[in-house]
Amino acid sequence: MAVFVYAENINGVYKKAAFEAVSYAKAIAAKTGDSVTAISINPTDSSDLLYKYGADKVINVKDAGLKNFSAKAYAEAVNQVVDGNIIVFPHTTDASSVAPMLAIQKNFSLITNAIDLPESTSPFQVKRRAFSGKGFMHAKADAAGVIVTVSQNAFGVKENPVQGSEEVKDLSVANDDTKVISHEQSSGKLDLKEAEIVVSAGRGLKGPENWGMIEDLANVLGAATACSKPVSDIGWRPHTEHVGQTGKAISPNLYIAVGISGAIQHLAGVNSSKTIVVINNDPEAPFFKSADYGVVGDAFQIIPALTEKIKALKGA
Repeated sequence: MAVFVYAENINGVYKKAAFEAVSYAKAIAAKTGDSVTAISINPTDSSDLLYKYGADKVINVKDAGLKNFSAKAYAEAVNQVVDGNIIVFPHTTDASSVAPMLAIQKNFSLITNAIDLPESTSPFQVKRRAFSGKGFMHAKADAAGVIVTVSQNAFGVKENPVQGSEEVKDLSVANDDTKVISHEQSSGKLDLKEAEIVVSAGRGLKGPENWGMIEDLANVLGAATACSKPVSDIGWRPHTEHVGQTGKAISPNLYIAVGISGAIQHLAGVNSSKTIVVINNDPEAPFFKSADYGVVGDAFQIIPALTEKIKALKGA
C-alpha cells in the first residue's frame, strides 16, 4: 500500500505547502511501512522536487480540461488515480475545497488542520486545530479510509531524498460547472499563508503613507506583510493582506503585530502563530494578553530602530 499525497501546484509550479504535505506523508509512511505516492494535476515543475521530500512515485495527471480550477473536477481526477486509504492534502484554500469533495466520493473520513503526526494509524487519530485555532482536539477517523489536511507551517518541510519514479495519466474529466471570467495573480511577494515570518499593522499606523517602515522591516526579515480588517476596509492595504476571522488564517513561526488592538476577530486568524510579538503604545491593548512578547511604545520610533538594528546584525 501507499500513502497518497496531493501535491498542489499553482500554474504548474509547486509551492512550499506541497513539499510540507509530502514531508508529512513520508513521516506517516515511515510509521506504517508504506511508500509515498504524490498526485499532481498539470504540473510543469520537475518531479525531482517531490522526490527530494520523500515521494517514491509521482503521478502527473494531464488533462487540458482541468486548466481552470474546480474543486469537484479536481476531486474526480484524484479519485480516478488514488487507491490508498490514507490521503494527505495541504490545508491551502484550493486543496481544502478538493479534500471534502474527494471524501464524499470515496466515503472516507475527513480530518482538517492537522498539526502533528497521527498518534495512531489504525484507527487514524491526530491532533488538529479547532474553534478557529483557539483550541485543539484529537480527531479519530471511523471510516475505512481517511483524508487529512496539514495546517501550513505546522509540520515543516523536511528533506528525505529518494530515487522516485514518474507516471503520466491522461484523463478527460468533465469540468463544465465552473466558468472563469478573469484571473488575477499577485507576483513578486511572499505567499502570506506560507510565510514563516509576517509583519502586520493596523490603524495605529495612522495612514497608508506610513507603511514604508512596515515593508522595510519585512524586507530585512524576509517576511510577508499583512494588515487588520479595518485597514483593508478603508483601502490602506489590499484585501489580500487582510488576516483574521474573515480574512486569511495564518500560522507563521513569527507574527509581529504593529498598532493592532487585537480584537477577537483578528486573533482568530493569527493565534496559531508559534510566536507573537505585539508593539502598541496602548498598554491596555487586548493583544498583549495573547502575545509571547510585548513592547509598549511608539511604533514610529521602535520599527525604524528595530529595522536598523537587524540590518546591522546581518551586516556584522
